[in-house]
Amino acid sequence: MPGTNLTREEAERRALLLTVDSYEIDLDLSGAQEGGTFRSETVVRFDSAEAGAETFIDLVAPAVHEVVLNGESLDPAVAFADSRIALPGLRGGVNELRVVADCAYTNTGEGLHRFVDPVDEQAYLYTQFEVPDARRVFASFEQPDLKATFRFTVKAPAGWTVISNSPTPEAPSDNVWRFEPTPRISTYITALIAGPYHGVHSTYEKDGRTVPLGIYCRPSLAEYLDADAIFEVTRQGFDWFQEKFDYAYPFAKYDQLFVPEFNAGAMENAGAVTIRDQYVFRSKVTDAAYEVRAETILHELAHMWFGDLVTMKWWNDLWLNESFATYTSIACQAAAPGSKWPHSWTTFANSMKTWAYRQDQLPSTHPIMAEIRDLDDVLVNFDGITYAKGASVLKQLVAYVGEDKFFQGVQAYFKSFAYANTRLSDLLSALELMSGRDLKAWSKAWLETAGINVLRPEITTDADGTVTSFAVRQEATPLPEGAKGEPTLRPHRIAIGAYELKDGKLVRTERIELDVDGELTAVPELVGKRRPAVFLLNDDDLSYAKVRLDEESLRVVTAHLGDFTESLPRALCWASAWDMTRDGELATRDYLELVLSGIGKESDIGVVQSLQRQVKLALDLYAAPDWRETGLAKWTEATLAHLRAAEPGSDHQLAWARAYAATARTEEQLTLLEGLLHGTELITGLAVDTDLRWTFLERLAATGRAGEEAIAKELERDRTSTGEQHAASARAARPTAEAKAEAWASVVEADKLTNAMQEAVIGGFLQTDQRELLAPYAEKYFAAVKGVWETRSHEVAQQVAIGLYPSLLVARETLDATDAWLSSAEPNAALRRLVLESRAGVERALRAQAADAAAA
Repeated sequence: MPGTNLTREEAERRALLLTVDSYEIDLDLSGAQEGGTFRSETVVRFDSAEAGAETFIDLVAPAVHEVVLNGESLDPAVAFADSRIALPGLRGGVNELRVVADCAYTNTGEGLHRFVDPVDEQAYLYTQFEVPDARRVFASFEQPDLKATFRFTVKAPAGWTVISNSPTPEAPSDNVWRFEPTPRISTYITALIAGPYHGVHSTYEKDGRTVPLGIYCRPSLAEYLDADAIFEVTRQGFDWFQEKFDYAYPFAKYDQLFVPEFNAGAMENAGAVTIRDQYVFRSKVTDAAYEVRAETILHELAHMWFGDLVTMKWWNDLWLNESFATYTSIACQAAAPGSKWPHSWTTFANSMKTWAYRQDQLPSTHPIMAEIRDLDDVLVNFDGITYAKGASVLKQLVAYVGEDKFFQGVQAYFKSFAYANTRLSDLLSALELMSGRDLKAWSKAWLETAGINVLRPEITTDADGTVTSFAVRQEATPLPEGAKGEPTLRPHRIAIGAYELKDGKLVRTERIELDVDGELTAVPELVGKRRPAVFLLNDDDLSYAKVRLDEESLRVVTAHLGDFTESLPRALCWASAWDMTRDGELATRDYLELVLSGIGKESDIGVVQSLQRQVKLALDLYAAPDWRETGLAKWTEATLAHLRAAEPGSDHQLAWARAYAATARTEEQLTLLEGLLHGTELITGLAVDTDLRWTFLERLAATGRAGEEAIAKELERDRTSTGEQHAASARAARPTAEAKAEAWASVVEADKLTNAMQEAVIGGFLQTDQRELLAPYAEKYFAAVKGVWETRSHEVAQQVAIGLYPSLLVARETLDATDAWLSSAEPNAALRRLVLESRAGVERALRAQAADAAAA
């Protein structure tokens, strides 16, 4: 029985048989305020290459009332089974199918999500269809290569606004919204957003063409919606992408809708992008948050061309969609005239690439071009390899073929395949044609193999400090146990930077760029020159590799890491130090000392916040248990010192306030936190606004300094959906057996929480200084996780499988319990992968703890 799964072979057979022309979808959402189900009527017209053939159409629905194929009624009780409607006896040529069903609103962020805002008690709807969830709203051939046009007709409550891929018609008098057909697009990027949303409108104008722009959010967030800033980033993206792609924006309008309880960052629905409404900032955030939001906006806009205009045939090329959007969004931030974030590659190196390096060292590591056998595979493949490693490799490809040639190839690709489906080979052929480079060997080495390389400099000097030899040694690190494939040496395009200390600052004095291939690559250009203070491999972060410093460079960087004049080399060195800590090459206590010596000089707020998160994680998981409290005490004292020393009202001050709140532990520290919350203590310039109040209160709840009365009082101040989520986290964080039991039961034993509330409860439940309270739940996890996986939707089940794994119990016993479960429970491939990844985290933590203990 296929259930809700679909294999690649089934999709290929269906694509050979069918050409889909159009969908007409009629939805009755007039009862959305009450919830439950809604009437869905779909008429789909398609051609069959073979008379008498049989196929199926996908639908997830509580009830099917009518199935009419070419004028003949099929018995729904017979035709509809296992989320499919069987379609026997097709005509050769044109066929018409009509399906009438009751579909269900969801509270999981999949299909048609329904949310009721506690502020105005109004319902708000939006769709989320990637990967296979359009079938939760209308009958569809749910695969990316069966494109069609879509005409939506929607009956909605009076006073609502309805937005879809096509331009929104004038508000109808009969509350029925009739949209024009879309261009040919895939099912997963169709969209419908409905409710009493607040909208702000503008236009983008270029070369005589006007594109309507819209930004929407719930009315309860309207006062915080900085639409002008969002429009500014959007217009920069339109300018930059249209120039680089040499292809006009391909849809009739561009709306961006900030929606509640969204599972991802955003979704590239054609002309109707949905974005998580946490990006409407209701409290003060650092500039790093605005940078991340801008990257998300640009990422989704890039998808309008790469993914929506030209779409992959099957999900094995998902990486190319996401990697291209990631690469071009960051390149746009770095290069677009007027961009506020020209150092966006620093953020990429310090955040997304560390995500990729982590993912690439898990037993689930896979080639960038992954083998996607079915929908279950793709659902767990939105990972650090698909996004961050893929984008890193594209950045290397740009360096390899040249930026101008790369975009010339992309331009030819868009013109050749507009509104069609492609494979990776189609893009590579266009790039080969424009660049003259043979990319077959490059593609095989980079896209079809798993794992990561390490680059090390090998340097000799004479007595005067003159370089007598310089080479780059490449190592292919062994793949993790259980991973498929073999270690591979790859071709790298890298830069080598030479840095000198001048007036206490590390300044780049020379840069060379070269190809590194094989085990050892000589660099004769550096021979005969006086050795600088630091040699930095992969300067400018052109390639994807773990980089190590030679002994002399490491000594200088350890003393002067914060003294690089540019942010990117600092970020590369910080990332290398973090990677060494995770690998057990640098003890946690030494990493802490390194951060404490340099973080005060770090001007990039995104790097500062990454370092704060990494130090906290290292102390919680990688520190030797008998030293952990010493390290946490030292770090907490440092966070308070930096908080008091930071410029009043600055981003750094806010970041240090949050870091301090994360680890405050002594009576004195917690009393200060209480004082800041209640206003009896003040730090000049620190605005303790709504979200910062919750940050403080959640830590006080986790340490037993605040209970239900304080949480309820704070919720009364912030009676919003965000406030409800914070309160749920705070309640689950309380250090009592009763609080943990209540939280566990609400997530695992019941199935009533929304996706956002479940995430909040899990986040509060897991407190790193409550290991004894959490210990009994390891056994409960293994007893429950398979049942949760088999009975819940993918998104909520994945939250449980990852979030409640006993990752804080770093012990051999956790590994043994995991192994016993894996051998007896027979989980499917997707669940097995998630549990194995979590197990690998415990195994890594054990190694790091041993390294830290040895350093003592």
